[in-house]
Amino acid sequence: MDGSPAVAVDYGPEEAAMQHYLRDGERRAATLGNRGPIRFTPAGELHPDIVEAYWRCGFYVFEGVLDTGELADIEHDLHDILERLPVERGSIVDAKGRPALAADNQAPSLLWSKPLGDPFGGTDLANGRHPVKMYEPKAAEGAPKEVVYLILGSLQFSDAALRVYGHPQLLAVAAGINGPDFVPFNEALFIKEPGRGASVAWHQDGVTHWNSPDWDQGSHGFNFMAQLYGCTAANGVWVVPGSHKLGKIDIKAMVTQAGSERLPEAVPIIAKPGDVAITNRQSLHGSFANTSKDWRVTVNFGFHRRKSVLDVRAGGVHNKEAVYDADRIAERARLIGYAIDARRQRFPNEMPYVYRPHAEAGLSYHWGERARAEIKDYNLLDLSI
Repeated sequence: MDGSPAVAVDYGPEEAAMQHYLRDGERRAATLGNRGPIRFTPAGELHPDIVEAYWRCGFYVFEGVLDTGELADIEHDLHDILERLPVERGSIVDAKGRPALAADNQAPSLLWSKPLGDPFGGTDLANGRHPVKMYEPKAAEGAPKEVVYLILGSLQFSDAALRVYGHPQLLAVAAGINGPDFVPFNEALFIKEPGRGASVAWHQDGVTHWNSPDWDQGSHGFNFMAQLYGCTAANGVWVVPGSHKLGKIDIKAMVTQAGSERLPEAVPIIAKPGDVAITNRQSLHGSFANTSKDWRVTVNFGFHRRKSVLDVRAGGVHNKEAVYDADRIAERARLIGYAIDARRQRFPNEMPYVYRPHAEAGLSYHWGERARAEIKDYNLLDLSI
């Protein structure tokens, strides 16, 4: 990415051990058999080999989903977003004195961290889901005081991200994993600048269903992670394979047993530009501070089973607690309809996905300026469980 800081920062006395860990993790990831193109059976069902590998490992890497033209669209929007960020936390203007991105939004939109920091680890934030703080390397001289590393409600800021959200094959995968009446979770843009990008401490997503009698390995849904520039062992997400089946994990005990936050069971998600990973939210996962020279920009969006959400009280992580009735679910699912139409307009030769709940209700959605104004702060309605 042009204009990026060409700096790599090391882990100091931990650098040798970290480099060994990265290489070993990459080697083990390559043995899992959980990557390849999206494939369906002649009947249109998600290929059973993919389904088996996903449920065995808790994640899968779909290769070559987004072509170079679509990646260029995403990058164009990324540059626009970066130029429109506030000059600092709390500012309402960008570097050019214009109203900053999300300056007048009510919903939480921009998450900040000190360069190479870990803003969640070892805190009570997000219901204390990140109990152990990751190692925080020292950033290079001249680094800003804080950087934006996560943008929530990202579909309102990027038409290209909205179109990825409406990708017909990815939505068909969502139906294959969560059923054809799948519902939204939330969407975000992860930005891991080289030499600055924050870590995300080890955690399991999900708050509400851990002690439910009907809990199973898919209760908290999944996230798609579409990669603009690809991701490496140094800047990507790491996952403990199979951990989505184990219930609530004692993360502190695992880190203590390992002797550091380099969990020996974990493997990195390795992806090229245009690859899209699917990751079970119950998997134990996290990422290290990006001390490498490579950017990671991830278009992140997730889906739930409808039965996991309907009439369930929110977990309070992504929004205030509420009970998700059918009307609220339907209102939040408008974004699927808008995304499908936005993609249809950009890729008219592609067969659009038919989202069953909208088709059965006779609903249709048109993406345009009116819809753009309507979805401002849409993430106040995120279905967080």
